[in-house]
Amino acid sequence: MKYCNSLTEFSRYKTREVFIGDIPLGGNNPIRIQSMTTTNTMDTIATVEQTIRMINSGCEYVRITAPSLNEAQNLSEIKKELNRRGYTVPLIADIHFTPNAAELAARIVEKVRINPGNYVDKKKFETIEYTQKEYDEEIERLHERFTPLVKICKEYGTAMRIGTNHGSLSDRILSRYGDTPLGMVESALEFLRICEENNYHNIVLSMKASNTQVMVEAYRLLVNKMEEEGMNYPLHLGVTEAGDGEDGRIKSAVGIGALLEDGIGDTIRVSLTEAPEFEAPVAISLAKRYIGRENHQPISEIEEHPCDPFSYKRRETFELIGIGGNNVPRVISDFSSSKIEKENDLNVIGYFYDELTDKWNMTDMASDFVYLGNNALPFTVPNGLRSIYNYEKWKSTKEKTSCYPLFENYSSYKKEKDLAGIFNFISISLYELTNEIINEIKKDSSIIFIVETGNLHGMAEQRRLFFELVKNQIKNPVIVKRNYKNISLEEFRLFAATDFGALLIDGFGDGVWAEVSSPEISTKECNRILFGILQASRVRISKTEYIACPSCGRTLFDLLETTDKIRTQTEHLKGVKIAIMGCIVNGPGEMADADYGYVGSGPGKITLYRGKEIVRRNIFSENAVNELIELIKEDGNWVEINGEKFLR
Repeated sequence: MKYCNSLTEFSRYKTREVFIGDIPLGGNNPIRIQSMTTTNTMDTIATVEQTIRMINSGCEYVRITAPSLNEAQNLSEIKKELNRRGYTVPLIADIHFTPNAAELAARIVEKVRINPGNYVDKKKFETIEYTQKEYDEEIERLHERFTPLVKICKEYGTAMRIGTNHGSLSDRILSRYGDTPLGMVESALEFLRICEENNYHNIVLSMKASNTQVMVEAYRLLVNKMEEEGMNYPLHLGVTEAGDGEDGRIKSAVGIGALLEDGIGDTIRVSLTEAPEFEAPVAISLAKRYIGRENHQPISEIEEHPCDPFSYKRRETFELIGIGGNNVPRVISDFSSSKIEKENDLNVIGYFYDELTDKWNMTDMASDFVYLGNNALPFTVPNGLRSIYNYEKWKSTKEKTSCYPLFENYSSYKKEKDLAGIFNFISISLYELTNEIINEIKKDSSIIFIVETGNLHGMAEQRRLFFELVKNQIKNPVIVKRNYKNISLEEFRLFAATDFGALLIDGFGDGVWAEVSSPEISTKECNRILFGILQASRVRISKTEYIACPSCGRTLFDLLETTDKIRTQTEHLKGVKIAIMGCIVNGPGEMADADYGYVGSGPGKITLYRGKEIVRRNIFSENAVNELIELIKEDGNWVEINGEKFLR
């Protein structure tokens, strides 16, 4: 079950050192930052100038697409122009379907990235029943096609990334292993074993997916398999097709951050549907958080992982007041430091009061609970919302319908147990969870725990508490709470996504609560971000999901403009997943589990997909968004609610 050094004591997972030009990766080196150009590779000056902007934003490696021999050859001109201007940044050629381009690029640049799902195989989405002999013949074919590149890389000192993508697994892998993390790992290992047979070890590995649960499970499983086979290659981290803006940053932080928390990862690329120079600062913020993390307060070690880290399963709980059981994780909004004086004050958490009808409307991202502390609510709480008070304030509250007490610790609850409510929130930390308390709470089905931490390595401490609950078969619901002081809005997006997301994708947490003390972050922003984290963790869907590739030199239309246009017209379609892909490389396979796909198929031409099935080919781009909307309407997935995006 091992996939990191320790589940409780932070340390970087030690990998072998790989040199990419003059900048080494893995070993004792810091986490490296990289991104990918979006210019046409044949436009030397544009690519050079964008590369320089990326370097200035913090990129240590720059990746450039080379879809054919022409682009691979032009990497030489790009490199010369960069050198002429005084830049020696290592370049990485991105290869998908063209082994001859990879073999040429490997003689020019410092690193080549190949995708094992389509480097040799041509994907037809066919399920094939292989005999062992037939399967072995397929592997032999890989040897023949891939070995020349390995030998060239070895001769020229060129590094290689074997980069598996969840959405582009070969038909062979899918037929044997299915669309699974294990299939992703085996896809890379097929190629990695060929490298080792040729005594070539200048290798980096990646396991990218748009689904954060799959991505984290695949990386963990890869480390586990490498441990079994005596390997320790460095890892490149990334959530592929994360999207843009806040959602893209949150989704990237959930996946990448969950791995960094366990010391996994040697280099990062945050894939945003934005100009590439905006990606590096996000990656830098994620990586910097772990500098000095090893100095955290000690956390009691755990001898055996009580859950399967390679397969998502939500912790089993019973339900109390809509929390736990089969309910989606709940969101608690904190109004303890700001008074609610009128109904419209609840607009920021998704509740809208109509004075004429005396009714409340709520959005898809309306909080489930509001924590008032010692404040009072001057009107009746809306249907669908429940309030939490500090215990002493709760005692003096006359109307206790949909109103619940919060105890600051288990000891205070125990003293007041006879006067407590039918359901009670109790704050608790790992260090309070003694054997005596464990035995007592096993018999108490009125408790909802609020798990808090002040540890620098807070996620691991909270996870350790969940391990203890699982081990002792305690099934009370648990709300995960984190406190953030004096941080920027950007830091809050990334750090909260890591802290909550890393637990949620392990199946831990029946709700989330962020207490924020920062002038930059409003209650409205906090609520929106918490819902974004739940969506990115795949545990609660409250809005449309966009799986948008980050653009590159292969892109056949303006991704930023098109993504924004599609989002504007479809953002009210809760639960619908729309993939926006710049080219066929990031087409049907890369879209993985999207409901609809909008894929560049030629200059000015778009192909629309329903799942992985082509439904409309080569539509003129000026009509394609309207055609996409018509397709969604045909399937009965379009919603019109008088122009308002409220749940009625």
